Amino acid sequence: MTLENLRPLTAGPRQSIELGSDEALRLLGSVSLGRVVFTQHALPTVRPVNHILDGGDIVIRTHERAALTSRTRPAGGPGVVVAYEADAIDPDTHLGWSVVVTGYAHLVTDPQELARYRARLHPWVEQSMDYAIRIRPDLITGIRLVATDQRANA
Repeated sequence: MTLENLRPLTAGPRQSIELGSDEALRLLGSVSLGRVVFTQHALPTVRPVNHILDGGDIVIRTHERAALTSRTRPAGGPGVVVAYEADAIDPDTHLGWSVVVTGYAHLVTDPQELARYRARLHPWVEQSMDYAIRIRPDLITGIRLVATDQRANA
């Protein structure tokens, strides 16, 4: 990408406002696409996935050969630390929000729960997704990017 391809900024200055955890989870639940971050070969790895919220937990579907599937443990174990990020930021105005959740991911092993997630969460790719992973949030942070009223600064 060259500088000529970049769009000009169409809005004035912005400010970042921290969100409370309830508002951050509400916003995360309003979109279906996010990014899960986990460690693979001692390095951070990011995968775009679709999700649902279930009782404040994030649930994603995956397949047997997926890197994250092999790293998660059944619900009785300690799980694996992951981060989950979702946002809605307008590409022209750069206004919107971003939420990051950090917590432990566990493989869903209960057959009834797994069947419920299969019915509610439909993967976007044409591939067998027989597994579900539940992320229990430990740390929830978020920001809202809003326009700054320049008159207030005058």
